[in-house]
Amino acid sequence: MSHISLRERFARLQAEREQTWKPEQLAGNARQRQALVASHEPAAHPQPGTVIAPFALIDQDGRDLTRDTLTAGGPAVLVFFRFGGCPACNIALPYYNETLWPSLRAAGIPMVAVSAQTPVDRGIINRHGLTFTVATDPNYALSRELGITFLPHDRPQVAPGEDWIGKTLGTDSYEMTQPAVLILDRGGEVRWLDISPDWLSRTESNEVLDHLPEVARKAAA
Repeated sequence: MSHISLRERFARLQAEREQTWKPEQLAGNARQRQALVASHEPAAHPQPGTVIAPFALIDQDGRDLTRDTLTAGGPAVLVFFRFGGCPACNIALPYYNETLWPSLRAAGIPMVAVSAQTPVDRGIINRHGLTFTVATDPNYALSRELGITFLPHDRPQVAPGEDWIGKTLGTDSYEMTQPAVLILDRGGEVRWLDISPDWLSRTESNEVLDHLPEVARKAAA
């Protein structure tokens, strides 16, 4: 693809941070990401062929998106992200909107960006003109089944009366969802799951398309 890769976009973000962040802030961010990479166990997550239990997401308009509805016509792509105010997510989702969604849409393959934040933060949609569906995963149900939630090591200290959880995620937990891309086949069977424990190293669009030969067949038809 001629587009700037996600890796390069994140490298630019990191370079900017190295110019503007304090050393202890940079070090803390790096420690968190390194710890998540070190604890990541790919075998602990659903493998190809695993059938995911029925689930219901809620989209930005309050509508239910069920497993069986999403996969009724074939594969569906779910892109998991942390939350609407996450700087890296504000790079990744526009990237997928530019480089992945047009091909999926042309092939009739649904794509949904998913986080546990509830309700959906429409700000990330409006800032970037996202044209794919964004949804919340109520009570982390699907994210926990996939094993992609984590607890930040540097959870903020809140003053009495402040509700950081409610303001940021709208949940009853500090858990966040790790970035990941899931391709589900009809019936909820996992075709491919790619998890990014380091949120500054995420799945490139061409990697997703490599697992969707339907896109190439549709383009050639």
